[in-house]
Amino acid sequence: MAKRLSIFPLPGAILFPGLQLPLHIFEPRYRDLVGSALAKDRLIGIIQPQRSTEGAPLYDIGCVGRIDDVEALEDGRYNIVLDGEARFRVLRELDVTTPFRQVEAEILEDPENEFLSSAERGNFEFEARRFADLQGYAVDWDSVARLDDETLINGVAQIIPFDTASKQALLEAPNLSQRCELMVQLMQFFALRDDGDEIVTLQ
Repeated sequence: MAKRLSIFPLPGAILFPGLQLPLHIFEPRYRDLVGSALAKDRLIGIIQPQRSTEGAPLYDIGCVGRIDDVEALEDGRYNIVLDGEARFRVLRELDVTTPFRQVEAEILEDPENEFLSSAERGNFEFEARRFADLQGYAVDWDSVARLDDETLINGVAQIIPFDTASKQALLEAPNLSQRCELMVQLMQFFALRDDGDEIVTLQ
């Protein structure tokens, strides 16, 4: 079923169903977007533009977020937290008079209660440890081990500092197993060894 969505095109940011995304809203048009969403269904479409320029074409896939926590500041800015609800596919961009962009979108039904094999999980954790060590990230691996597969894979995909196209590819992966496999490939790619030196190309 097609749905009209007000969108927030945000380079480098993706949201997955079941996860949260905190945002500081300061631009006037996006303050208008949040105000409009709060007055209606509290829904905002998070999607990446293909270029960091005004009015750039959008990628096809984004995620619907529902405004959960909201702090309205005295100067009109907002601090909000979005709860990811469902991925969506852009059918067409609408011609609107609002300062923010709107699209007609198809809500995608993702598989529920997905699991990885023990080999997939083990391989992912091995590469994640290696990648974190190379980047100098401090990670509580005991806490990581207690995460369910879906929270782990989608959570890392949402925050890992890959380039825009890579993050989009992770969002567009049709299931958890393929997203896990792609993440392993990306972590290996972004941490290549060349004559003993680490070559890391991040966003």
